[in-house]
Amino acid sequence: MTEFAYPWLVADIGGTNARFGLVTEPGGHPCHVAVLPVAEYDDMPAAVADYLAGHAGGLVPGAACFAIAGPVDGDLYHLTNAGWAGSVRDVGIRDITLLNDFEALALSLPHLGEADLVPLGGPAPPGPRPGSVKAVLGPGTGLGVAGLVPAGQDWVPVACEGGHVTPPVVTERETAVVAALRAEGATYLDAEELLSGPGLTRLHHGLALVDGVRADRLPAAEIVTRADADRLCGETLEVFCALLGSFAGNVALTLGARGGVYLGGGVLPRIVARVCASEFRARFEDAPPLGDYLRDIPTSLIVDAQPALTGAAAWLVQRSGRIVR
Repeated sequence: MTEFAYPWLVADIGGTNARFGLVTEPGGHPCHVAVLPVAEYDDMPAAVADYLAGHAGGLVPGAACFAIAGPVDGDLYHLTNAGWAGSVRDVGIRDITLLNDFEALALSLPHLGEADLVPLGGPAPPGPRPGSVKAVLGPGTGLGVAGLVPAGQDWVPVACEGGHVTPPVVTERETAVVAALRAEGATYLDAEELLSGPGLTRLHHGLALVDGVRADRLPAAEIVTRADADRLCGETLEVFCALLGSFAGNVALTLGARGGVYLGGGVLPRIVARVCASEFRARFEDAPPLGDYLRDIPTSLIVDAQPALTGAAAWLVQRSGRIVR
């Protein structure tokens, strides 16, 4: 295993924002965290240079790990919901590795404490089965999914594109929403098309179509703000949480995630109370042949502000020998 000089640069780069931080000592948490809007930079090297100059005092990192919201192929990346693409070698840091953003989020799970999580149902303490597979999923600009598999004293993240499975519709109303959106011209709808920030806007519009009412196409933030006073916005969040429960149950069954299912992403921390009061957990468990199996799996919502940075740092500690050179 390779030893790297500190500081380490860690990053969580999504379609909207790029979060950067430094790990300055063994066992240290990411510090000097800054959030840079992706749209304001032509590419990743420009954003990295700006962070190091403006927030890190010009320090030269001894190693780096970047979590990317999109497919990763060795040193190559492409942001799914933004224009950045290329080789991470262009950043100019010799010892650097790339992870999918939900791989990094998965790696953070063993390092999250009670204060970082909101329980959403499941068995009472001691909670998740030790040494079992964990899963993490979450709506943000897109819909991410990853697994975390125990391997001796280590953990191996499993990246996938689970957000692009078919929509997890169950009720007649949910089915009608998908049909209405398709009839209007949405020839392809996957889970991400409904379970994401943009998905909230699409879901709100679909409910309006089913009801035959006119409604402005509201951004996700405005739907959340209006939810208590506007019936359609409130129902949008209710349907969103229910669909998310069914989707999370499918992920748990697919990965055998008896070590717990965790919810992350940028949308849910803004609606914690609504998720807790929603049909999320009931829909999560609603698989009659395996209801007992799912009832034994705890679900939690991640409220830590920078879990993917923690996961990127954990990867450097655990797998520092696996470096793109």
